[in-house]
Amino acid sequence: QVQLAESGGGSVQTGGSLRLSCTVSGRTVGNMGMAWFRQAPGKERELVGAIAWIGGNYADSVKGRFTISRENVKNMVDLQMDDLKPEDTAVYYCAARDLDRDEFAYWGQGTQVTVSS
Repeated sequence: QVQLAESGGGSVQTGGSLRLSCTVSGRTVGNMGMAWFRQAPGKERELVGAIAWIGGNYADSVKGRFTISRENVKNMVDLQMDDLKPEDTAVYYCAARDLDRDEFAYWGQGTQVTVSS
């Protein structure tokens, strides 16, 4: 059974940084497609960034500020968020998919990120 658990959320001022971590159990992160999503109040959930084999793809709104990295030894995926803006305020979710599937079938419980101006 695949389980994901996020950590590292919190409150920060505009321009600050946070690092979110997603700990995966039950599968190896190196064999899965991993992604971070977020959902702000009153808005639909959106893809922040995703990583499969190598490299990452990011939403235009976070490109150049956010970086996804995979720590295979720890079986974790991190989201480094720099130059945070109030519009980045949301609940952030870690998600995983089997590499032969497009759907992200596995989700964490979410962690709150709040950016104040």
